[in-house]
Amino acid sequence: MVRVVFGVLGPTVAAVDSGGPLALKGPRHRAVLARLIVARRRVVPVARLVEDLWADPPPGAVGAVQTFVAALRRVLEPERPPRAPARLLVTDGPGYALRTEPDTVDAWRFETALATAAGLPAPRALSTLEEALGWWRGPAYAEFADEDWPRGERARLAELRLQAVERRAEAHLALGRPADAVPDLDAHLTDHPWREDAWRLLALALYRQHRQGDALAVLRRAREVLVDQLGVDPGPRLRHLESDILTQAPALDLRPGGAPQHDPARPHPPRGAGNRATSPHAPAATTQPTTAQLWTQAAKAYDRTVAGGARARLESTVGLIRNLAVTGGDGLAEARRHRTAAVTAAEEFADPELTARVIGAYDVPAIWTRADDPAAARHIVAVAERTLTALPTGPHDTARCRLLSTVALETRGATGPRGPEAAREAEALARSLDDPALLAFALNGTFMQSFTRAGLAPRRDATGAELVELAARHGLVTYEVLGHLIRLQARAALADFAAADTHAAAADRLAERHELPLVGVFTEWYGALRLSATGQPARAETACLAAAARLDGAGMPGLERGLLPLALLCLRLAHGLPPDPDPRADWGPHRPWAEPFTLIAEGRHTEARTALRALREPPHDLLYEAYCALEAEAALRLGDRTVLERARTRLRPAAAELAGAGSGLLTLGPVERYLAD
Repeated sequence: MVRVVFGVLGPTVAAVDSGGPLALKGPRHRAVLARLIVARRRVVPVARLVEDLWADPPPGAVGAVQTFVAALRRVLEPERPPRAPARLLVTDGPGYALRTEPDTVDAWRFETALATAAGLPAPRALSTLEEALGWWRGPAYAEFADEDWPRGERARLAELRLQAVERRAEAHLALGRPADAVPDLDAHLTDHPWREDAWRLLALALYRQHRQGDALAVLRRAREVLVDQLGVDPGPRLRHLESDILTQAPALDLRPGGAPQHDPARPHPPRGAGNRATSPHAPAATTQPTTAQLWTQAAKAYDRTVAGGARARLESTVGLIRNLAVTGGDGLAEARRHRTAAVTAAEEFADPELTARVIGAYDVPAIWTRADDPAAARHIVAVAERTLTALPTGPHDTARCRLLSTVALETRGATGPRGPEAAREAEALARSLDDPALLAFALNGTFMQSFTRAGLAPRRDATGAELVELAARHGLVTYEVLGHLIRLQARAALADFAAADTHAAAADRLAERHELPLVGVFTEWYGALRLSATGQPARAETACLAAAARLDGAGMPGLERGLLPLALLCLRLAHGLPPDPDPRADWGPHRPWAEPFTLIAEGRHTEARTALRALREPPHDLLYEAYCALEAEAALRLGDRTVLERARTRLRPAAAELAGAGSGLLTLGPVERYLAD
């Protein structure tokens, strides 16, 4: 069978995969084809095609569109027998759709390559980006620059291309090739001077060529351009880079793997005040230690004065682990590992008060209701329960509260009464002790245990509101962020996107100011959810791919595993598109709820019905309503009334919500729709 590929990264073209270009005839034929590609396999009604092709449609416009479609079909499927149904350009209901595969359109392949490159090692990322950028033959949909219908898609693809150029420069830097990055970035900034990240990369590339003065000149030019042309000051990343270059921060010379960025044939210029003086913006020479030096000196002093294995050292270590956890990525993974070791070491002292302090000191706010390391969570709960029993009677309510809050947090998503019971007891104790930080910790446990049934978004919204107010009043920044994220989820579940947007923006502002990188993972996924919920599935799919790329390496396997295929499945179901689940994908913990759809797609309906009937009650977590809606949708497709009734009973309390949107990550549309079905 002949395979046809399409190009829109430049003028619109079609070609046989193994041969030459296809003759698409006149501009109207190309316009119909391009319009259907913009629709991404969805149906475009004939009336919409008429509106898009003519500013003032002639009397025979509908017939003309039908003629264009017929001509395109002959070109795209020349071997199709007469009267046989079309395979590519199909008639569907009131219009037409181009049902081509995702890898046959250069723009779609480009998006996939860009998302894939984000998770690859630098050498492979560079080759992937080089190849993808080579597919561009000019502006996207070049011959339709003056039309309204491709405007949004053209702008979106242009932005993705700019991102690809900048990511290619990042890959060059990661590979120790700053000289290769400079020419591309120079040309890039000539046409796009508002790109702050490009200015940052160019300055860093110059600095890594030992051109400190040129790097500072680039940053000054960036400031002038941004202020003069846009009326805005440089963002924090540019400001921090300038400060680091002025002080010749060692981190600027490090590769991602940790090896110094140093060419033996070209030694580094000498460090010190004399070198800094080459910049007119250089600070006066000072004998004060840098932040890095202060840290090193303090650590050495601590190491000298605190005996190995001492209790003070153990408690101090937990404080470091707590701070490490909010850095994301490797920091979060390392914090989990060291935390378990610290708890185990504390219990060996046979001192329940010490153990309670070590366990309770790790009051890191948590938003996701599935453990990243279930075995470690079970171990910590077991130690906390033993410690609760062993604590002597007396004034230990604060320790008990922290232990109970830990139990509530670490039993997230589990069924059974212990988690909710511990959360209620911890919250009551915290309120009686009048300790704001303790109450914030306890409210986090209350949130984690607020998924015992569907429809509890209003209750979580109230918890989030109290956290925001309490944390803002007492300077508990990480809990203020947590409160905003909880409210983002709850308002999304209630389809109140104006309020959810406000909380997303507030969380991002706090995260930027206080260096909390993991927050952006959740707000970016929320952006994808919002696009889906507001009827923009194509943009939502692209946003999901980008959000998944950012999640890669964030140190949250409990969130990451299987999330992308699940989100894409939910997106397609929400918009009435064929589910098209990939049975080979890593579905992680979501596989039982995806399995019926993969079996249905393969025509194995009996096995699909068996898999559906075998589903257990969904975990009591942020995806409860999403799982119930998936169960209902599969049961509807299989005509399984028993499962439909079971799903209806579980979903009915959430009738006013968007299924799954309480996760802040994805949605299957209104719960009411599933109840009606």
